[in-house]
Amino acid sequence: MTEILYMKDAESNYIREFEARVIDRGFDYVVLDRTAFYAVGGGQPSDTGTLSWADGRAEVREVTKKGQVKHHLVQNPDIVPEGVRGVLDWDRRHAHMRMHTAQHIISGVVYDLYRARTVGNQIYHDRSRIDFAPVRFTDEMLAEVQAKCNDIFAKGTPVEVSTISREVLERDVDAQRANLDLLPKSVRELRVVTIGEFDVCPCAGTHVRSLGEIGRLTITKRERKGKDRERVTYELEGAP
Repeated sequence: MTEILYMKDAESNYIREFEARVIDRGFDYVVLDRTAFYAVGGGQPSDTGTLSWADGRAEVREVTKKGQVKHHLVQNPDIVPEGVRGVLDWDRRHAHMRMHTAQHIISGVVYDLYRARTVGNQIYHDRSRIDFAPVRFTDEMLAEVQAKCNDIFAKGTPVEVSTISREVLERDVDAQRANLDLLPKSVRELRVVTIGEFDVCPCAGTHVRSLGEIGRLTITKRERKGKDRERVTYELEGAP
């Protein structure tokens, strides 16, 4: 099992470097006892970076997960010693954090305005996309979404990460807005991202400390992806 260092709270998302031990290895990966690298999943790419030691280093090309174990893909796992220092590509990670937090707000705004749910998303460092259904957007609708999101971002609301019981969430939030019904019933304790009055949603991804780090949203494209499904692509600019 790998201890996930960024899961505890919003501040833990800002761990850029950490010490760890190699506890297993395969033909193209090593497993660490603890990590701050995000593993690909939930529409968010993995982190990249390096594992370094006194006389060498290995590039972490991707991180994948199998249950509670994280596989850090490196070119020559046999040369990696037991003790290493992990260093994230911080620009890439922070870009993903901004995009992911923005996605929560965009999804919430679209649901509140048009009752369309998020049915898919993919984050990249320079752009991202969200699939919504059921909906048929017009230019005016998307302009309203963009303006409302930018108004919310400008408030600089803090982002909180906590563990909340499913029971409490089912009582206090709109299950469809938070996609609670998509989570297995067996999961009783959930990592929840709360952004003031604007969003409460179970999520295992990485996020910024506050909306003030996001910048401004520009919706750049929309595409039809089925009878009642549309894909919206967006970019962010102007963050500190």
